[in-house]
Amino acid sequence: MEIHTQNPVRAGIVGLSARGGWAPQSHLPALARLDGYEVLALAASSPASAAAAGAAYGVPRAYAGAGELVRDPDVELVVVSVRVPLHREVILAALAAGKAVLSEWPLGNGLAEAEELAAAAAAAGVRTFAGLQARSAPAVRYVRDLVADGFVGEVLSTSLVASGRRWGPTFEPGGGYLLDRDNGGTMLTIPFGHTVDALAMVLGEFTEVSATTATRRPVVREEGSGRAAAMTVADQIAVSGRLTSGAVASVHFRGGLARGTNFHWEINGTDGDLVVTGDHGHLQQARLTLRGARGAEGSLRELTVPERYFDVPALDALRGEVPYNIGVQYADVLRDLREGTFTVPDFGHAARRQRLLDAIERAAGTGVRVAL
Repeated sequence: MEIHTQNPVRAGIVGLSARGGWAPQSHLPALARLDGYEVLALAASSPASAAAAGAAYGVPRAYAGAGELVRDPDVELVVVSVRVPLHREVILAALAAGKAVLSEWPLGNGLAEAEELAAAAAAAGVRTFAGLQARSAPAVRYVRDLVADGFVGEVLSTSLVASGRRWGPTFEPGGGYLLDRDNGGTMLTIPFGHTVDALAMVLGEFTEVSATTATRRPVVREEGSGRAAAMTVADQIAVSGRLTSGAVASVHFRGGLARGTNFHWEINGTDGDLVVTGDHGHLQQARLTLRGARGAEGSLRELTVPERYFDVPALDALRGEVPYNIGVQYADVLRDLREGTFTVPDFGHAARRQRLLDAIERAAGTGVRVAL
């Protein structure tokens, strides 16, 4: 599905709630600043919640379920912003209705579901987009270009240490579903998945992985109430492997926030080094600083991201804020829909990325290096 018009793309958001949540915090501020979109419709869990959300956000068509929204003939792009276990039902309905679909990451609850959705999208012949917005961050795109232009020479290795803040000793009220690995929204799938996707964009894909995972805090407490809850999600993930270039990669995610390092990504090459630091390990949201040195330079210097990487002026007011990278991705989605380009990861890409995560889980479970 391509949209051969310069009129705004009419979007419908599944999961937009008047009670708050991710969609009003991130999707709406981005879409509101882009001239190429109109948020025409929303779907919530009941008629009352739909009406409340429609009134709160000024969305003209409020539906009590995703099935009604995807049948609206005027909706062109369905945005899936619900919990991971609900993705499959909503996406399959949207694909069956012939809609373009943007799904938040991860695409499916596990590899089999992601592959099913990617196959369904290919069979439907519609455009799909996966919300892997860390690759849209200006600093990440600048690092990609520095590496491609030879700043570090041949890449020898890369090391990344990060904190997955939501999987520490406490959890937010309403965030309990993230503690259960069966729900698919885990430290591996969310912050690790976003981050490793950006790493692969910059340095190339993994060809083999070894891994160790553990749940070091099996019991955590709800913020405010102190209520204890079981956690089955791995809160320690250590992965090592090789990339297509032959470079060695090491990635370690730790649950919660550390008093020391919360995001440190180093790229070492034959001619130089690059270091990216941030305030936490959710690379798709983090505030990043880039430093580097090459040749005869004896110490790192700060590398300011050039203005050309902030290439969506309508989003300038959001620089440094969570919605910014999502807005950049929406701008790229708009271009893909109108011009037939393929710059934003689609469901096929998302399924391949979930194959990597599945390989990591298999490597951790068996203690055997897994080839990709």
